[in-house]
Amino acid sequence: MTAPAALPVILVAAPEPRTRKVLRTALAGQQMRVVEAATGPETLSQAEKYNPVLMVIEAGGQLDGVQLTTSLREWSAAPIIIVSALSEEHDKVAVLDAGANDYVTKPFVTSELLARVRVWLRQSRSAEGDGASSTLDVGDLCIDFEKRLAFVSGREVRLTPTQYKLFGTMMRMAGRVLTHEQILFAVWGPAYTKETQYLRVYIGQLRQKFEKDPANPKYFLTEPGIGYRLRG
Repeated sequence: MTAPAALPVILVAAPEPRTRKVLRTALAGQQMRVVEAATGPETLSQAEKYNPVLMVIEAGGQLDGVQLTTSLREWSAAPIIIVSALSEEHDKVAVLDAGANDYVTKPFVTSELLARVRVWLRQSRSAEGDGASSTLDVGDLCIDFEKRLAFVSGREVRLTPTQYKLFGTMMRMAGRVLTHEQILFAVWGPAYTKETQYLRVYIGQLRQKFEKDPANPKYFLTEPGIGYRLRG
């Protein structure tokens, strides 16, 4: 039976039928309508036809993750989650720099992938909502952009200008894996994209101010060899 058209459309692109079936079954159980693609051209065609709210792309074979992401980003702002057996740092950084929102290494746990899908769907709905709102909430964290205030569990947290800028950047991109270079560019500017020690120090400061257990952070997560992610 065809899923109701009113359900959010998610595009699943994977060269292997078995992978598409696993993803289709999991996502269909989350009340989502799934359309599929097996090749690069088919992925672009399906994306243009259905304008999905999110795309899950298994990179490999006929599916070049960087090339596809680059092409999709020419017109679509929908979240893109790349699934790949490649686990090298440069492979992850390449697709993230091309515009992908997240990267999941195979073999993956279905529940974790679904959790990331839900994070990005919430982010998309939030972005489409009331743009006049100056506040943004992520779990117990909150930022008021108009008043330049930060909170955790309702308690105001005093931040330096640089700490505030970093916190705001992470909040806006909650759930997304951000490379060191992306964060450094956004917070410090293009001249500082190699100064990763700055980032380590300031992420440590945010953990001290916002995390209940800074040594085992709940929100400000390290993505080894890549960068950081604020858990959404």
